[in-house]
This record gives sequence, C-alpha cells and structure tokens, in this order.
Amino acid sequence: MTDEDAVRDPQAPKGRPTPKRREALAQRKVSVKPPANRKEAARRAREARRAQLGKQREALINGDERYLPYRDRGPVRRFARDFVDSRWQLAEWFLPIAVAILIASMFPAYQAFALLAWLLIIVLIVLDETILGFRLRGALRRRFPDENRKGAVFYAILRTLQMRRLRLPKPQVKRGEPPRD
Repeated sequence: MTDEDAVRDPQAPKGRPTPKRREALAQRKVSVKPPANRKEAARRAREARRAQLGKQREALINGDERYLPYRDRGPVRRFARDFVDSRWQLAEWFLPIAVAILIASMFPAYQAFALLAWLLIIVLIVLDETILGFRLRGALRRRFPDENRKGAVFYAILRTLQMRRLRLPKPQVKRGEPPRD
C-alpha cells in the first residue's frame, strides 16, 4: 500500500479527494456565471451548438447511440438501418446509372434508349422499394410489437437512395449478414 492509497478518500470519485465545499461552490459559480453581454451569450451558444454537432458527427461515423440525432435513435431505427444495409438495393445505384443514362441521352442515336432506360430504372426502383417496404414492415411488426414504428419504413427507404459509402450513420453490418438485435 502506497502513501497515496492511505491518504486517498475511498468515497472520492476517480481517485482524487473530494473538493472542499468552498472550492466546489467557487467552481460552480465560475462555470454558471451568466454572460456579460449579448455578444458573449451568442458566442457561448455558438460554442455549445458546435460541440453538440461535433458529438453528433462523431456518433454518425462511429454509430454511438447516445449522441445520434433524434431521427436516428432507438432500436427500431437501428434495425431498419441494419435491414437495409444487410442487402443489395437497386436504388443505391440510381445516381451512377442516372449519370450514365444522361451521358447516353446526349447522343442522338441513343436518345430513345435513354428514355426507355429512365422509365425502366424508375419502375424497377419503385418495385424494389415497395417490396422492401412490405418486408421491413413485417419484420418490424414481428420484432417490435409494442414499440412505436412510425416512420421507420420511410426512413429505411430514404436510406436505400444513398450510396452505401455515403450513408450516415455508417453501416454496422456487412451485406448478407442478418440485422443485429
């Protein structure tokens, strides 16, 4: 047993002694001191907002549930994200396909093909998203019978429209894996 262990208060948090009442009150007054003017208040609010957005950005990248934006929180939304991320969807390839069709439509010989391709890709994406919606709705009903599932299917459909690499929160499951519990 070292001298530090003998001196340390066993009730003290994190291995340091409990501050004296006078010190704790002084520290609290300094941190809660109201801003001197409107400019100072705006600066503090801006710093607090920036810190909160930084935590959210970090959570979107790492998948930390505590700091995710409200729209991404909860087990229902996590399941919807994993449900989408665990399978291939045609909608995530819409942007590259659209660029290819757009380039093809610039050439007169391919304009009829491009028009048909637009129609075909839109019909296929709507069909794919409809099937996804029915499957996800059934899976959510089975997995979360008592939870609020409102908006989860629309959330998942919007997620499929983004390319997998660009999705936030980042995908936590690989393709082919079942969604996490």
